[in-house]
Amino acid sequence: MEQTEKRPVGRPSTYDPAYCEQVVELGRIGKSIEQICFQLHTPVRTLYEWRDRHPEFSQALEDAKTYEQAWWEEQAQAYMIENKESDKLNPSLWSRSMAARFPKKYRESTKTEITGENGAPLLQGIQVTFVKPNE
Repeated sequence: MEQTEKRPVGRPSTYDPAYCEQVVELGRIGKSIEQICFQLHTPVRTLYEWRDRHPEFSQALEDAKTYEQAWWEEQAQAYMIENKESDKLNPSLWSRSMAARFPKKYRESTKTEITGENGAPLLQGIQVTFVKPNE
């Protein structure tokens, strides 16, 4: 009996290792993941599949994100230095944009206070002492 070769199900991957360099270069000019997808003519879902399957692509995306953040920070820094007398930079808009692009670094954390019944302290009768670590 003759054995036939099994074909993989679905379309073949369009992944190309050369994308790693493209992704990093796009990050260097401040492009987001969505903009990178646009340049590669690839859906975000596919980009994340490649990231999960190809360690070198995962590293390229991580590097691109670092470069993207640096690019945006450089833009604001250059503008603030060169345009001290100008009010064209909208700090609030820039801050919101950075918080959306880089939430781990730029989003302010919100603190929640936990209290007991009727606003009473949750734990009563406990004294907390903070000790400075040895330097």
